[in-house]
Amino acid sequence: MTLGLIAGGGDLPRAVAQAVRVAGRDVFVVALVGSVTDDWINAFPHEFLSPGEPGRIIKALKAHGVIQVLMCGRVDRPKFSEMKLDAKGMLLLPRAIAAAKKGDDALLRFIVGICEDEGLAAISVAEAAPELVCGEGLLGKVAPGEDHRADIAAALRIVHALGALDVGQGAVVCDGLALAVEAAEGTDAMLGRIPALRESLRGTADKPRGVLVKALKPTQDSKTDMPVVGVQTVRNAHAAFLAGIALEAGSSLILDRQQVAAEADRLGLFVLGVNP
Repeated sequence: MTLGLIAGGGDLPRAVAQAVRVAGRDVFVVALVGSVTDDWINAFPHEFLSPGEPGRIIKALKAHGVIQVLMCGRVDRPKFSEMKLDAKGMLLLPRAIAAAKKGDDALLRFIVGICEDEGLAAISVAEAAPELVCGEGLLGKVAPGEDHRADIAAALRIVHALGALDVGQGAVVCDGLALAVEAAEGTDAMLGRIPALRESLRGTADKPRGVLVKALKPTQDSKTDMPVVGVQTVRNAHAAFLAGIALEAGSSLILDRQQVAAEADRLGLFVLGVNP
């Protein structure tokens, strides 16, 4: 049974497509115009379509025998005045605009809902590629200390509180002090702000301190978006002088797991799955 993957930007769609194929299942990719620019797409049957062409998206999925559909990856809020529309897209445009005004999660749920209305079953990354889901415990060889665990607990509280307002999935805490929270800029940009803080607040190259924590928003639909960590996240956390990364077990994803563990060990960071 072919999985229909509606792909946005970033590394997650690639990792999902590859994991599903390794598991022995065919994948057909709808690459969203303006979001997917990487060459990995050429390894799979695919078609480039606009988010404003839901009729053509449904037609393409069904033409390839798709019964289950998954949407993942970064999708920037579109400029509706410039977006290519098909007849169904024009009909649904007012609802799409209303969803976009409520936030990115609402827009993604709207797109998935269109597929469900057409008889396709929407599934999550966890269902399609369970090997990507973060489990509880250490990923590499470096372990956190008690001070790190206290920072993890504090950061989890922050992420859950802000997530309830649809703000973001991540926070950085050092010695009990919140150094940064993730909003629309994303995790990498958030981490990039840390080195600009004065050294008394953050870690240094000689003495890493603080943790990055990522967790699912309470309002978030795991079918459309889950917190993700990859090799670049580890490198960026190291560049921000952090001691480690913690992920909410069971509701976060780790891309290229072996490479993440190897890079974390090389750089001296811990990567840990924790229960909320």
